[in-house]
Amino acid sequence: MVGSLDFNGRPFHFIGIGGIGMSALAYVLAKRRLRVSGSDARASAITGRLEAAGVQIFWGQGADNLRRLQQELGKSGGVEAAGEFGGTGPGMAEGTGAIAAGVGGRPANSIYKDVHPQDGAIDGLPQVICSTAIRADNPEYEAAIALGCPIFHRSDLLAALMAQGRGIAIAGTHGKTTTSSLAGFMLLEAGLDPTIVVGGEVAAWDGNARVGAGEWIVAEADESDGSLVKLEAAVGIVTNIELDHPDHYASLDETVEIFLAFAKRCGVLIGCVDCPTVRDRLKLDLTYSLDPAAGADYWAEDIELTAAGVRSRVFERGEPLGSLQLQLLGRHNLSNALAVVALGRHLGLSFDAIANALAKFTGTRRRFELLGISGGIAFYDDYAHHPSEVRVTLAAARQRLDGMDGNGRLVAIFQPHRFSRTQTFLEDFATAFGAADLVVLTDIYSAGEVNTFGISGQTLADAMAAHRDRVIYQPTLDDVRQYLAQELQAGDLAICLGAGNLNQIVPALLSDCQPDHRVDYQEMSDSRIDATD
Repeated sequence: MVGSLDFNGRPFHFIGIGGIGMSALAYVLAKRRLRVSGSDARASAITGRLEAAGVQIFWGQGADNLRRLQQELGKSGGVEAAGEFGGTGPGMAEGTGAIAAGVGGRPANSIYKDVHPQDGAIDGLPQVICSTAIRADNPEYEAAIALGCPIFHRSDLLAALMAQGRGIAIAGTHGKTTTSSLAGFMLLEAGLDPTIVVGGEVAAWDGNARVGAGEWIVAEADESDGSLVKLEAAVGIVTNIELDHPDHYASLDETVEIFLAFAKRCGVLIGCVDCPTVRDRLKLDLTYSLDPAAGADYWAEDIELTAAGVRSRVFERGEPLGSLQLQLLGRHNLSNALAVVALGRHLGLSFDAIANALAKFTGTRRRFELLGISGGIAFYDDYAHHPSEVRVTLAAARQRLDGMDGNGRLVAIFQPHRFSRTQTFLEDFATAFGAADLVVLTDIYSAGEVNTFGISGQTLADAMAAHRDRVIYQPTLDDVRQYLAQELQAGDLAICLGAGNLNQIVPALLSDCQPDHRVDYQEMSDSRIDATD
């Protein structure tokens, strides 16, 4: 059928394969013995993992990549025998190319038209997978069209994968990666052997994807470009809803419309009633809350926040289930864990099995991740790039710092992400860093946006200075590194915040003095996004 993904052996080629979401899907296909290739700008631990799984990588996104691949496929006969994944199955989703214009209210600045293979397309050409980050003038994308390759958005592929099993889709403005990782880990520990596709790297399965033989597939549902509406899941989770992508949505109402469309495609919907928007706008089948008075199906009380994690008692419809202990910090992560408790109970797992699994989970890379300790200074990295995320992450960092010996400071190093987000949330960002003793700002990471707002990191620094002392603006990453090398002192907890490339300065800072504790920084510093975030 024209426009359908072919899982019977036709090769796949990913433009921008090293992105955190694209690479997870490529890994799943490769582990299921389909021929996979892709292109990327640079080598990384992620691309190395893909190559080890048998994926062919082209460096740079040029038209020659597909021409070379076409020659190779022609010589080898084009299509290899299907592996264990073969067959489209009755539930296989039909591809829709890139995301349709107007999803979520207005188009974004990438490919917004349906692209399907033309009748009579050359046999053996690969199916090309793109993310929203790939623009219409990308030379490799243009070559794919010229050659007649079938072209699909990555969300089409994820939807097709989920249609072949029983899907658990985790959505929400914040907490998707941690919640989906917790859910996948719980199913893994329970012996259900899930397939997992997440937006972060997890030590438990050494990457951002895992291929299992069980029926369940756990994945994030991305609202940033509206693609979550393509997923159909047996169970959906919505952690919270806020406006986070003003480049794509004009208002919170537009964001809510996307979540409403997602909710209709979920067999059972689990939601957090601590978020008024989730509580009031979505029809929920199961609910959870940190407030015992909220009337949720699952709630926590007697909450203890410590420097080592969180402890609480958990209740199910008024009956005590038992105690839950997490190695993750912060009330927000307890909320994420409650979502997984609700999921596990819905799937018929005992609370003991759920609690034992969640107690073992050590976290996801780039989510309050310790990068190293050098000269008595602890360096952390976190993906927080929205004011709400900054607040909860700094609260967790303060919790950790208070448990450390000495009188060190909490130093927040922030790289704003996107001009549109910085402008939209300027005043909210200005007051989001109250838990930090010192804030160091650098310039805005554009993520491909054009600065039509006339703002910079200095704009945010000035807005922040109206609310607090000790705000330092350093325009470049090298300026930030040099300043911190002189300013940081033993006992400090320094945390890099943002979805850009700020954490690249940490290796040099760790090397400024004899390390007390080092981790393999390369292995966890090159996770990056595919689309708008």
